Amino acid sequence: MTKGGAHVTVLLDEAVESLAIKADGVYVDATFGRGGHSRRILSVLNERGRLVALDRDPQAIAAGEAIDDSRFLLVHRAFGELAEAAQEAGISGVDGVLFDVGVSSPQIDDGERGFSFRYDAPLDMRMDTTQGETAAEWLARAEVRDITEVIRNYGEERFAFQIAKKVVAARVEQPIVTTGQFAALVREAVRTREPGQDPATRSFQALRIHINQELRQLEIALPQALDLLKPGGRLAVISFHSLEDRIVKNFMRAQATPDALPKNLPLRADQLPKPKLRLVGKAIKPSAAEIEANPRARSAVMRVAEKL
Repeated sequence: MTKGGAHVTVLLDEAVESLAIKADGVYVDATFGRGGHSRRILSVLNERGRLVALDRDPQAIAAGEAIDDSRFLLVHRAFGELAEAAQEAGISGVDGVLFDVGVSSPQIDDGERGFSFRYDAPLDMRMDTTQGETAAEWLARAEVRDITEVIRNYGEERFAFQIAKKVVAARVEQPIVTTGQFAALVREAVRTREPGQDPATRSFQALRIHINQELRQLEIALPQALDLLKPGGRLAVISFHSLEDRIVKNFMRAQATPDALPKNLPLRADQLPKPKLRLVGKAIKPSAAEIEANPRARSAVMRVAEKL
């Protein structure tokens, strides 16, 4: 897929089916992207149905202007601000929330965004280009310890310390402002790498996750989605990274398990804590045919739960 190419929505059919959509229901697409899931949801809703979509990327918001539908509202917010977006939309309860987290193909394929080392471009990496610190600005001030922690924790990179030292030493001579500069430094510091993987892959991923606070956004968004769901409402989350999937899996499992109480408390059965979610099926992954058609779908995992 190249810049300007068609964006392929991952697990499109499976995601919309997992929401068990009611024709007159109210739904949230917390990650609009280029609108693949939103358009499919709208096609299932009747005239009384409603869909609110969120995205923090101004380019995604611009793309969403093509949807002229009175049932649809697109909000320029990160999904960590789900509760605020729902309140502004006048929604107090919804029948389903869908997350498709991580970086999108249009963001990767637009070299000027700085997400990919395939292009020598400004080292930006912000999903919301209207606010916040760029990757270049953060690398210009971060200490060796901070850079090491980010690359090790978010990239699972065993040469994180060596990369951090090289970055801090190099910026004394010249500011690190392009993807090409950063990628070259990483490649110099990484001594061995898995066959077929560029040495810069893990560090670019780590820096992007940190700049956009992607894992923190997910951690704060999931409880908001649970609170917003009506009983019987569905929560579906597609993730592309093991760290994201772990957050989703642990959240859903914790909410599907009753709170533990001390033994021998004099409580009746109806007084015992109840779980808030019911897990729906097993984790869903793309089919071989979908992966062949869209290799970027390979790492996708979808988990679904229903509010009790």
